[in-house]
Amino acid sequence: MVAWGWSKHQDIARRIHCGGRLRSPSGMKTRLLTGLVVIAVTVYLIGWAPPWLYFLALLATIEWSLGEYFALCRHAGFKAIPVVGYLSGGGICLAHALGGQQSFAWLLVVLVLAILTVLSWGLFSTTDLKEYFGTVGSTLLGIFYLGLNLSWLMPLRFSDPVAGRRLIFLVFLVIASSDTFAYLGGRTLGRTPLFPRVSPKKTVEGSVIGLLAALLAAGIFCHWVWPAAPLGRMLALAGCLAVAGQVGDLAESALKRGANVKDSGNLLPGHGGLLDRIDGLLFAIPVAWLAVWITQLWQK
Repeated sequence: MVAWGWSKHQDIARRIHCGGRLRSPSGMKTRLLTGLVVIAVTVYLIGWAPPWLYFLALLATIEWSLGEYFALCRHAGFKAIPVVGYLSGGGICLAHALGGQQSFAWLLVVLVLAILTVLSWGLFSTTDLKEYFGTVGSTLLGIFYLGLNLSWLMPLRFSDPVAGRRLIFLVFLVIASSDTFAYLGGRTLGRTPLFPRVSPKKTVEGSVIGLLAALLAAGIFCHWVWPAAPLGRMLALAGCLAVAGQVGDLAESALKRGANVKDSGNLLPGHGGLLDRIDGLLFAIPVAWLAVWITQLWQK
């Protein structure tokens, strides 16, 4: 009876920490190992990878994310145009890789061509004009939501050899801290649903705890890694990034719920698809670029 009671207690505890779903120790180990590998690779790419490898990794991330997104479109009943999405996403990334003022000119060219191509292609790929709106809209959404948003990692990384790396590290740290502590805080202290129509398990309490954790992580990072950066401005930026990341999480959850799927894919064992891991970054990355562009955050 004692052994059974202890076993039952462990099962209940694991269910609480796993959101009501019982995960085996091997499943948790797989999740942890996957997370450690992803963190190690990400840190290397941001901090020490040569430009060509960083570009290829970003390009691969964009293309794989687009693949998961177009799979969601199919589940939701939208007949998107993947080939145009893949080419446009790669073209956007390449335009940013050119660097300098000409990169924005090429970016504009790629975006204009993408819009015109999708609108034209949709005329011939849809037999029922009632599908035309969904085909065009879902394809363009993927190009902008994934291709454009992720591509800002190129100018963020290379506009300044030192500050660029630090800012991207800050973005990833803020989003990771916000996600982790929002989840833990919501599980332990959460009472008030945040957005039950989209994500029933997210709570207001968890969201606030995630925001506070992001601010604390940003303060520690600036103190130990980037002491020359203005602390007040960095904390304000971290707050904006954390809020943007939580909205991005909800947006991706809405896409999955609309497509009636649990995960965007199975690329990362124990974590789901790539979109499931970068949903917050999809909103935080362009916010970081806007902050740099508006306030010239590069200047120490």
